[in-house]
Amino acid sequence: AIVVVVHGLGGAIESNYCVRAAHAIEARGHSCLRLALRGADRSGEDFYHAGLVADIEAAFASPELARYRRLYVLGFSLGGHVSLHAALGRADSRLAGVAAVGAPLGLAQSADVIDRPSLWVYRNHILSGLKDIYAAVAARHAVPTPIARVLQIKTIREWDALTVVPHYGFESVEDYYARMSIGPRLSGLACPALLVQSTHDPMVPPASYEAYLAQPHPALTVRFIDHGGHVG
Repeated sequence: AIVVVVHGLGGAIESNYCVRAAHAIEARGHSCLRLALRGADRSGEDFYHAGLVADIEAAFASPELARYRRLYVLGFSLGGHVSLHAALGRADSRLAGVAAVGAPLGLAQSADVIDRPSLWVYRNHILSGLKDIYAAVAARHAVPTPIARVLQIKTIREWDALTVVPHYGFESVEDYYARMSIGPRLSGLACPALLVQSTHDPMVPPASYEAYLAQPHPALTVRFIDHGGHVG
């Protein structure tokens, strides 16, 4: 078995939680692939969005993973949102399960929370990583919005409006959030999925996802922890 670990928004495979996860996975005797979503390694070819599973599917289809009989995905924060998306289509029959830690379920609700003035430290950290990714892309390819304008972005919603929406052909931020949010689609999970949420998570608080968990979903197991912050 191999576990594909997916980082959060603006994160990277070097992020502490990804490294700790890799050590824990290998201690259990499994292989681990820490996957950089497109652009996260600053290679500058493209940038990702919250519902893009093509990178996970490409990893599954790679020669390096051909020898594994079972595939798992463990995603943190936005990476957890992407991981749950990967369980919808189950593009590879070897996919045995996914797990999401601190994942948003509704993108609009999540953006509203992160864009609150009180969360400026978290927001600036995320946007700093995203802007680095975008700058690397802009140095090599045409981009939908000039880099000078993108560097002025102050909110997640503005980031999505000026980068993700025009690049991926969504009609608006609202269209992007409505089409890509995993919350309304949880009943369509095609393999076992685990969602782990901290009740004290400042970036993904219970109020932002409770409505999506009001009814049970056949393939989804939900666990709440009463300690730790975001992906803590």
